[in-house]
Amino acid sequence: MSVYKREMIQSHDVVDTRNKTLEREINLAKNIQSALLNGEKPNLENGEVSGISIPARLIGGDYFDFYPLSNGKLRIVIGDVMGKGIPAAMLMILTRGAFRTAAESTKGPGDTLTAMNNALYSDLRKLNSFVTVFCADWDPILGKLSYSNAGHSLPEIIGENKQKVELPTVKGVMLGGLPNQVYKEESVILAEGDLVFIYTDGIIEAVNTDGEMYKVERLDELLKSLVTKNVQKIEQSVIKDLNQFTKGLPQKDDITMVLLKIDKERTDISSYNSPLV
Repeated sequence: MSVYKREMIQSHDVVDTRNKTLEREINLAKNIQSALLNGEKPNLENGEVSGISIPARLIGGDYFDFYPLSNGKLRIVIGDVMGKGIPAAMLMILTRGAFRTAAESTKGPGDTLTAMNNALYSDLRKLNSFVTVFCADWDPILGKLSYSNAGHSLPEIIGENKQKVELPTVKGVMLGGLPNQVYKEESVILAEGDLVFIYTDGIIEAVNTDGEMYKVERLDELLKSLVTKNVQKIEQSVIKDLNQFTKGLPQKDDITMVLLKIDKERTDISSYNSPLV
């Protein structure tokens, strides 16, 4: 065997080893992300909450989380990091850490987003990135959903009567957009049978073979037809409808949804965290 051929074989072996190592590391990152996104969900008596995220690539940049508070409320967050793949996934981990830290020490969704922006702003600017985030507190005693918004879409709320519940608009700059932001809050009273559907734009911006987008109008009509179902059935049906709409086209963006279903007038939350009141 010539020296040249032997060197080529050795070079190929080195590249193959590196590729296998990279593949293992990417799969490890996927497993870590999956574990964080699919952790323990809070149990709601007479109510349901759930979330699911489907990355466009092996790993993604969407994020959702639940944080039961010691005052009986449930804090919910959903976020969409600019970009895809490993860089977005790394920023998603930073966002999760900022939320968990803020959730322990802030009184409401607005304070939470304010604290998150303060914590993330410098890093996001260095990386020329940003994160859109919607944060909400569900109060089962008052039946009130308080919320704040950092450049994200507002949720769709469908009543048991299959009518859309209009939310007071609240706007805020995406995290990493501007320093020293103070995020405002709004609230809405929810009734028995209401469905709160919080999502990232990978759902409504999904495209079919004709170049048409899924759009929020189609989502609303689907949710109206599903409002009496449980949250798992609704999740499955939304994913099925998206697949039927796109007709097998490759997914272009991460798809993430969080659902809150109010089954009774009072909902007791079993907390597994002990943050400050």
